[in-house]
Amino acid sequence: MAKIKVKKVKSEINRSQTQKRTLESLGLKKIGQVVEHEDTPSILGMINKVKHLVSVETI
Repeated sequence: MAKIKVKKVKSEINRSQTQKRTLESLGLKKIGQVVEHEDTPSILGMINKVKHLVSVETI
């Protein structure tokens, strides 16, 4: 499977609790933090829920 880089670009302040938990489960805590994940359907679903808060790049 391919790997993807996920970068947090916006704050989770004034967002719903589910979006905050999704960012936490992706491993994103600070703005500008980058994490790598496998390109699985579950990860892509989480990214889709918070796509307005993160940027995604394939490796």
